[in-house]
Amino acid sequence: MSTIFGLSHEATLLVWTFVSIAFLIVFIAKYKWNPFVTLLLAALMLGLLSGMNPLDVVKSVIGGMGGTLGKIAIVIGLGTMLGKMMAESGGAERIATTLVDKFGAKRVHWSMMFVGFIVGIPVFFEVGLILLIPIVFTVARKTNMSLLQIGIPILAGLSIVHGLVPPHPAPMIAIDAFNADLGMTILYSLIVGLPAAIVAGPIFGKYIGKRIQVQPPANLEEQFAVKGDIKLPGFGITLFTILLPVILMLAGSAALILDPEATSSWTIFFEFIGHEVIALLISVVFSFYSLGFARGFTKEDISRFSSECLAPTATIILIIGGGGAFKQVLIDSGVGGAIAQIATQANVNIILFAWLVAALIRVATGSATVAMTTAAGIVAPVLAMNPGVNVELVVLATGAGSIVLSHVNDAGFWMVKEFFNMSVTQTLKSWTVMETILSVVALGLILALSMFV
Repeated sequence: MSTIFGLSHEATLLVWTFVSIAFLIVFIAKYKWNPFVTLLLAALMLGLLSGMNPLDVVKSVIGGMGGTLGKIAIVIGLGTMLGKMMAESGGAERIATTLVDKFGAKRVHWSMMFVGFIVGIPVFFEVGLILLIPIVFTVARKTNMSLLQIGIPILAGLSIVHGLVPPHPAPMIAIDAFNADLGMTILYSLIVGLPAAIVAGPIFGKYIGKRIQVQPPANLEEQFAVKGDIKLPGFGITLFTILLPVILMLAGSAALILDPEATSSWTIFFEFIGHEVIALLISVVFSFYSLGFARGFTKEDISRFSSECLAPTATIILIIGGGGAFKQVLIDSGVGGAIAQIATQANVNIILFAWLVAALIRVATGSATVAMTTAAGIVAPVLAMNPGVNVELVVLATGAGSIVLSHVNDAGFWMVKEFFNMSVTQTLKSWTVMETILSVVALGLILALSMFV
């Protein structure tokens, strides 16, 4: 690839990345182009401008989309079925009613943050969002509160544990790379994660909820609304049904922690049922009984529910796949490596350095896991030359950097945009700002904690 204006190869890559992202934002936000088509065009543009072979660009786009949707499409499909069963049975209404009664309508957004934090510990962000979105819609409707005031706290709780709290893959990768202590990392992650989620969740959510008024997508709101005057299921069985995938995933993670080499057949069994796809499948089948047959629905009713709920997710799945295609081109074109090289040349505090490297790669690639994995490889040798540093805090700093500034190259960005029925601009002002607040507040707390441990 030839350079422009005498810039270095790395700087030229960053210029073309900026041009591609600007194209993406302008054509979706201003000219109202279809996001899926625009994402594919932006991915092709970046690949060609960065000097990739045209056929390699196509392979990168196809691979990125397939790699992203390979698991997420199944998760969205199963999660939507579980959400539909919660809605049709009145389960989402029951949880919403109980939370409002216990916390009061004015404080229910605080409980949402804790729900997101707890549910998010063993599950991926996407899984947690799919599980909890019916509750968000129902609580917002019952309390007449802004959808974002209810939703942002849940998103903050889910997101902070995704980046900071083991056994999520990203922090586990850094723990292994830095030889950090798992128990201490979990302890510090809770000390840092909860206050960060409070600031970015209930506090920021109340602020932005007053300024951005959105309604749930009509098709999803209709799908997750209670039909007719039905007797609501018990709170206990409803909570168990929604937490069943969480319990199964947690069991799988615990088994691997106790037996990392998976030498026992029990470990293999729990690892199998703890995989998010299997855990969700088991939970959906269980919900057919607990929220279906046990509530008086017939097999024809359940078949209809599980089929009709999938139609509204088609657009969401394609857009997420387009985001994955764009992300893969960013990686394959060398943008992630260019970011890492520029960051490595900076002479800063090791905690700040870890955060900065992960943050730059996150902004470039859109993936928290890619940012954490790549940053761990860059930071580990530098960390080895600084023996006095608390390695657990470096793990957390890397995790905090990996969730900063989610934007148009992040599949999560498009997922939130579509589920909350926002424009690109509204998603940048709410979701992107929330992610950045999470990251920066966490970094500040990590630096403060480093003065004492």
